[in-house]
Amino acid sequence: MAIDIKVGLIGAGYIAGWHADALRATPGVRLTAVCDVSRGAAEALASAHGARAFGSVEDLIASGAVEAVHILTPPQSHAALVKTCLGAGLHVLVEKPVALSGDEVAEINAAAKASGRHFAAGHNFMGLPAYARLKRKIAAGDLGRLSSAEITWSFPLAPLRSGPFGLWMLREPRNLILELGPHLFAFAHDLFGPVTVTGLSLGKLIDLPGSGTRPQSWRITARAGDVDIAFNLQLVETLDDRSLTVRGSSGIARLDYAADVLTLAHENTADLVLNPFARQMATGWENLREGTVNAARQFTSLNRKSPYALSFQGLFAGFYAAIRGDTPMDARFDGAAAETVMRAIDATIVLMPDQGRETKTFPAPRRAPKPTALVIGGTGFLGRDLTRALVAQGRDVRVLSRGAHGPFADLAEQVETCPVSLIDEAGLVAAMEGIEVVFNLARALGTTWEDCLENDVAVSDRIARAALAAGVKRFVYTGTIASYDMSDPAQRITEQTGFAADMSDRNLYARSKAECEARLWVMHRNEGLPLCIARPGIVVGRGGPLQHWGIGRWHGAGAVRIWGPGRNPLPFVMIGDVSDGLIRMGEQDAALGQSFNLVGDVQLSARAYFDAIHNRLGARIRVTSGNLTALWAADAVKSALKTYALRRPGVIRASLRDWKSRAHFSPFDNAHPKSVLGWAPISDREGFLQQAVDEANLMGF
Repeated sequence: MAIDIKVGLIGAGYIAGWHADALRATPGVRLTAVCDVSRGAAEALASAHGARAFGSVEDLIASGAVEAVHILTPPQSHAALVKTCLGAGLHVLVEKPVALSGDEVAEINAAAKASGRHFAAGHNFMGLPAYARLKRKIAAGDLGRLSSAEITWSFPLAPLRSGPFGLWMLREPRNLILELGPHLFAFAHDLFGPVTVTGLSLGKLIDLPGSGTRPQSWRITARAGDVDIAFNLQLVETLDDRSLTVRGSSGIARLDYAADVLTLAHENTADLVLNPFARQMATGWENLREGTVNAARQFTSLNRKSPYALSFQGLFAGFYAAIRGDTPMDARFDGAAAETVMRAIDATIVLMPDQGRETKTFPAPRRAPKPTALVIGGTGFLGRDLTRALVAQGRDVRVLSRGAHGPFADLAEQVETCPVSLIDEAGLVAAMEGIEVVFNLARALGTTWEDCLENDVAVSDRIARAALAAGVKRFVYTGTIASYDMSDPAQRITEQTGFAADMSDRNLYARSKAECEARLWVMHRNEGLPLCIARPGIVVGRGGPLQHWGIGRWHGAGAVRIWGPGRNPLPFVMIGDVSDGLIRMGEQDAALGQSFNLVGDVQLSARAYFDAIHNRLGARIRVTSGNLTALWAADAVKSALKTYALRRPGVIRASLRDWKSRAHFSPFDNAHPKSVLGWAPISDREGFLQQAVDEANLMGF
């Protein structure tokens, strides 16, 4: 009986979950270790898969727990980690981009050859079943002599508009093509051979706070043999079109690699009258077949075989087949392909104009900040606005961030970014030295109640304890109106309205935030925590997302299912008004020990909001009502399947009351923050729409 290959993941971020699940579905391999500099993140993922956790690569290697590793860390660390692991005798699969240049990939290839171990590039979309069918069609000559191809990544990149701006892909303009380009160039190289880049056009520039401009539109022209190629990247709010179109003398093939759908179009020999009908019927049959196959696959697998999941499974099958058989790596993923792909990206970067290639620089600061306010979660939508509002009022600010990069390079004399982990209580106390007011905007979204208790509730407790130890004068916490029961249109909600005694039937976000509040109030009463709590409504304004899930369930940028009929007033509030309210809470003695529902005066219905977007921006979003009872029933079925068919522990089934609360049926009274704080949110409809729609950059251009 064959022994499973022991696999480790280096990096426990978002993509690691996809790798772990795909490994579980890959025969002959077993996830035995997870390594991350955040030991807590490593332990959380490892425990879910019966693996060991490590805090350093050196410890992982020394343990002998793995034979192969997947490197899932930030791209600038890839080259060094790959060479270290190859040198230790491990097989290595590395996420894209494999490295930061073709020269670095060449060094990795040399290290792999010297070590006698396999190295594979994580160009996962070439692992899709539909892509394998496309290659067979081309090889069989079904498309005839190939003449051109268009490879498109048209998919909104929300962080360009709403952050977080500290992501690696946003730090330099070239990082966008390094992050997304490998998908596109890998297809071209695998199908047509080495790619020669011939031109580049950039467009739809957007200003990032404190970092200069970034292009949101890329059009790259290239050639591979006799095939002319156009690469298109559109990162604004657009219909999802991640596709590969190949044109030949006998047919056209279109691969939707986001959906694992391949359709072919050929000419037919019918007469002029029937020819159009026959062509459209053939196209319809192609789409019907693909839709039926995919629907059946997802239904029978309970969505465990989504296209994205299948792409990783295909990649892993090729990688581990080579290891097990001691055969050359699949050419789709081998080092030679990875180097050629990166050389083409190098050539694209060379063509970038100076204004598209450089990160904006600012004069050296003449003084160091002397912060008296600390913003935790300061790189998010609300945190950025609050930080800049505090600076505008003359305060220096310290911002806690997961990294040393923040969107405040233009405010270096007033804002300092402090990379402190929220699990490091001593570090939090040190970060609060000299601080008078702490704004805790942090939140974490868990998939189980245990996750929420560890990553949200315990973090809130830890930050509050640090504030007590540091002796801060005011501690402002942002809860959420989602914790209220908003299912009854006849109930008007004020700060005196309590949360339910039992929140176990509410969604995890609402329940977790309510639990955080309850514990903070205990600290206020028993230990003197100088607490006040803000519960913002549906926050809109510049930097906010178009696809706001507080309004409905989105299906891409062009379609949304509203929570409920969509005709009741919603508790909208402008981002600037929320920042103003938070600052007043941090300054005024009357705010101490109180909570404030920061809901604006202009409360449009969901349908009125989307009508305004259409009328003012020319963007008609397809809006449908959501039957909340039907959504609740469907969620109940899904919860049962997850619990009993997939054996997932801790599945939460939200009540019908919870689903109705998402529609915000209960109106809010905002008199309390007005009377106590002197808060004056924008009150005229036209002014609200100018800020919430006209100036909000919802579409990205």
